[in-house]
This record gives sequence, structure tokens and C-alpha cells, in this order.
Amino acid sequence: MIGPYLRQRRATNGARADAATPDDVHARDTEARLDEARGLARAIDLTVADALIAPLSQIRPATYLGKGKVEEIVGLVTTHHADLVVMDCALSPVQQRNLEKAWNTKVLDRTGLILEIFGRRAKTKEGTLQVELAHLKYQRSRLVRSWTHLERQRGGFGFLGGPGETQIEADRRMIGERIVRLEAELKKVQATRRLHRAARQRVPYRVVALVGYTNAGKSTLFNHLTQAKVQAADMLFATLDPTLRQIRLPHGGHAVLSDTVGFVSDLPTMLVAAFRATLEEVVEADLILHVRDISHADTEAQRADVEAVLHQLDIATGAGDRIIEIWNKIDLVDADERERLANAAARHPHHHRALLVSAATGEGVEALLDAIEERLATDKVGLRVTLDVADGAAMSWLYRHTEVLARETDDHAHIAMTVRAEQAQRDLVMRRFEGRVEEVAL
Repeated sequence: MIGPYLRQRRATNGARADAATPDDVHARDTEARLDEARGLARAIDLTVADALIAPLSQIRPATYLGKGKVEEIVGLVTTHHADLVVMDCALSPVQQRNLEKAWNTKVLDRTGLILEIFGRRAKTKEGTLQVELAHLKYQRSRLVRSWTHLERQRGGFGFLGGPGETQIEADRRMIGERIVRLEAELKKVQATRRLHRAARQRVPYRVVALVGYTNAGKSTLFNHLTQAKVQAADMLFATLDPTLRQIRLPHGGHAVLSDTVGFVSDLPTMLVAAFRATLEEVVEADLILHVRDISHADTEAQRADVEAVLHQLDIATGAGDRIIEIWNKIDLVDADERERLANAAARHPHHHRALLVSAATGEGVEALLDAIEERLATDKVGLRVTLDVADGAAMSWLYRHTEVLARETDDHAHIAMTVRAEQAQRDLVMRRFEGRVEEVAL
């Protein structure tokens, strides 16, 4: 396992450093980056014999690493009899081929490693289609590697290319045809998801989507809120295929909670594109819960990575009404750090305040449900319905179709129920209880 990380730029003699990039602003600790790469390798049951950081001043076009470091790693590969070297970076096809020749072993870059994990984790037909599409787009640019044992050129008899050239073109055509078929099938998946969303809107159920860095605790929180049994493990990308379950809100309302694939730094662009059908659940969600592992040393860098993917999906981040930040794993920090985090959250306006939660212990979950209900209620109306105390059927109907906020009984055997309802439900209530209902301020 090699971590080839560029040295961070520093300003000298009081001068301003070069224009900062997002990586500069939220620079990751190199040991933490290497540890994450080990976690990715373990996610597909690879045994990491050795791992080292290779600081770079610049990226070499031919081999990514400098000549001296390439030769040094030859010795490590020989010592450990390594069958595979993982480079925690994105390699070009030429760089990958040159490193494999130098080290006489297979080389896998970060993109290929993440694709392997996704390929193993995908269980549903939709997930499998999306992973295969991303794999093929990745492989298409690396076809030349497969046929280096065949000559590429030869003259005579009007043949411009050798057998290697012919095989590459045949493979490229086959992959292109398969990509077209997969994209057509994924369009059907997107159409089906649109139908499902339209059905939920007719109910209507609001959709709340969980997003966050991989292993931030999304699935554990999902299980706690829905009483489901989605796989939740201390590993990267434990969950890949999306899961939707209904949750009950404090005042009797309901919403649909969606657990989605976790994000990671340098998430391959082709994966974001391939998983667009799945990520549409996030795009179309009424509310997004950004779950952060607040105990992690790189939590700020992870936040920036998640927001970068959300930007790719054209979802505005920041202090928007559509996103709630969840500072998860609060049980793993000490008392002083917990107080500091609570103070930091309190400094934000109420409507944009982060919530401190422990999905493992349940701490803060009730406050989270209250916040979800409050955010989803911003476009609801308040109604006051007057019923006879004996009209149990009408009361039951209101509990099923609206959120009952309060009920009061007077001395004339009447009960006044204050409820909150969606606009579509408001019209239904007005028709059903005509003459006995009025709008009220919430």
C-alpha cells in the first residue's frame, strides 16, 4: 500500500501561499489518509503486508512517483512477495502500465480499488448495473494494457495495424455496445424510481435522505430511526444499495427515510455519474441529513468531500433550509470536547444549528426527530376541527391523515382538535369537516 501524497504548500517569509484549493483549506493528515486506504483494502479482504507514505513535490507523468521511490518499492515488493500494489491516488493508464513493468506485479489505483469494493457490495439489480457501467468506463481507457504481448503495427498487404490493434478495437467496440445497453437499462431504472416518487407524493409522504462520508454511522442511525436491520458495520462502504423505510414523527406524521451510499474523498467521477439513478433519491429529497463522524480527526475534510459531491448533484450546501447537519458519534468524545461542540453548535441560528447525536446509544435522536418534523412543517397549515366527543371515527381519521398537535374538551360534549396538514391534506380536511373547521396560526 503506497500513499503518494503531495507535500502541503506553505507560505514563506510572510508571503501569501499560492491560491488555495479545497484540499489546501481542509488538508488531510497523511497518516489518516493512509489509514483510510488500508480500510478500503480491508473492505475487499486484502491483506496489507506493508504501507508507506511517499511524499511528492510533483507528480511524474510517466510513473507518478520519482525514479528513486520506484526503485525503493521494487525491494519491498520482492521482500513481501506482493501480488498487488495499491496506489492511493488516481493513475493514468500509462502510469499504471509503467509501474506494473517496473515492479513486475499488478498495480491498482484508488479508483480501481473503490470500483472493486462497489462491485462486491452491490446486491440489487440496480446496484449491479450501475457498478458494471462504472467498471466498463474505467476499463475502456485501459484496454491497451491487455494486449501488449501482441504487436501493434506491421506493414505489407495493406494492413495498417497488427493483431494487437485489431484486438483493442474489437474490445473497445464490445465495451461500447455494452455501455449503451447498460445506460438504456438504467434509464428504465430511473423511470421506475420516478414512478415510485410520484406514488409517494400522492400519499403524500415527505422524503428524508441520509448522506455522509462512508462509515459516518448513517446505517446505524437509519436502523435506530426505523427499527430496520440494515447492515451496519465498522467498515468503509458497508452499505451500497439504497434502502427506504417509513418513520413516525413525534406528532403522528410520517416520512420516508432513505439510506444512501456513503461518499469518500476522491470519489471517482464515473461512479457519481453511474449512481445518478440512486443519488436521485437525494436530489429529490425534501430534507437531507448530513451525518458526520464528529469524533474523526479529519471530520472537517470529510465534510468538504461530501459537500463537493452534493455540488456535483446540483444541491446547494451551507445554511440552507434543506440540510441538517448531524454530528454523530458524540459518545466517542470526552466531556471537554463535547462541551466545545455544544457551544459551537449553539452559536449558529436555531434553524441552521447542528444536532449532537449518538446513533449507537440513541442520545439526541428525539431532538433529531423534532427537528425533522419542524423542517418538514414549514409549508404546512394549522387547522382547528370541532367534533362531538362521541365521534371516534372522525378523531381516528384525523390521527391517520394529519399531525394532531393538541385537543381540548369543553362542557358541551365537544372536542377541539388542532392539527397540522400538508396543503393537499388541508383541502381534504376542509371538505370532510365543512362548517366545523377553521385555519389557525401555528
